[in-house]
Amino acid sequence: MKQHLLPLALLVMALLTSCSSDSFKIDGDLINLDGDVVRVVMRGDSGLVDESVEMDEKGHFSFQGIASQPVLVAFMRLDGSPLATVVAANGDHIKLKADARQPASVRIKGGKVNDQWQMFRDEHLDFYLNSNPGRLDAAIEKYVKEHPADMLSTVLLMADYSDYSDRDKVEKLLKSIEAKARPESLTAAFWELPASATKRQRPRLMNLNLLRHGGGFEQVELTNRISLLWMWANPQDGRQEVRQRIKDFCQDVGKDVRIIDILTESDTMRWHQNIAGEEWKHYWAPGGPLEKGIQLLGINTMPWYAVTDSTGMVIYSGPDLTSAFNTATAHVKASKSTKN
Repeated sequence: MKQHLLPLALLVMALLTSCSSDSFKIDGDLINLDGDVVRVVMRGDSGLVDESVEMDEKGHFSFQGIASQPVLVAFMRLDGSPLATVVAANGDHIKLKADARQPASVRIKGGKVNDQWQMFRDEHLDFYLNSNPGRLDAAIEKYVKEHPADMLSTVLLMADYSDYSDRDKVEKLLKSIEAKARPESLTAAFWELPASATKRQRPRLMNLNLLRHGGGFEQVELTNRISLLWMWANPQDGRQEVRQRIKDFCQDVGKDVRIIDILTESDTMRWHQNIAGEEWKHYWAPGGPLEKGIQLLGINTMPWYAVTDSTGMVIYSGPDLTSAFNTATAHVKASKSTKN
């Protein structure tokens, strides 16, 4: 599942458009979503819309909005994790089908841009599923350069593109699109953001799908407490020292921080030997899409540590365990202070 924080920021910051008495309608069918409510976020003629829409027992829902110019309409879980995004403007009747467990498989019909977007997703489905966002970014750049007259070029840059670390590059891509194909309702938020805000942001990891040691696959939720992720590979020099440091750290912070120990390669026999006697759970990330979230951490050496807050936001990612400890401790203290 491709989760991009910046495109969502662009969505909710989009410029107010002019008033209109018309509207658009989106009929959706969503399966495998826990609960019976889907969250809808868009910026329409009346301003920011962020509301919950009820689904029936079969997962069907309808949403009606007002937007005199094309806008991005995002459907999310209540925690903000994305499920599907469409382009809508007054007069449109859009239908979407999605599986909450497989957002990349969304099907959208209605409106020329959505139909083109669906064709692009179908053609590049492997890139949407792949854990390396660079492949999808390259495909988007290629499309923009070859289709300067298509509004889809703008939509792809605003909704699916991930690398905003080089603002000049993104500006150049946007300016290469013909004016009629990049309406201000889609691009204004990007121009309004300061340069520093368009640099690659820290990812938010809602959950990780990992193979549990001695068991099956488990979805590890990262949105209910502070977590310390410990990524390692065999052999890890000094593992026993790291183990003891983590044990001491856990005694200091109690149960406020959860340890998620992740082997990033498949050496099962040595894995059993290395983790013998350790109290916390151990997981294995056996490759493919299961490593998508892990690869967003920018790992370039082993071992690697990451800390996520109670919303899943990565607040530290790097090779320094002391920095990981300090970050987690500071957030534990801040959380307790807020509750008091």
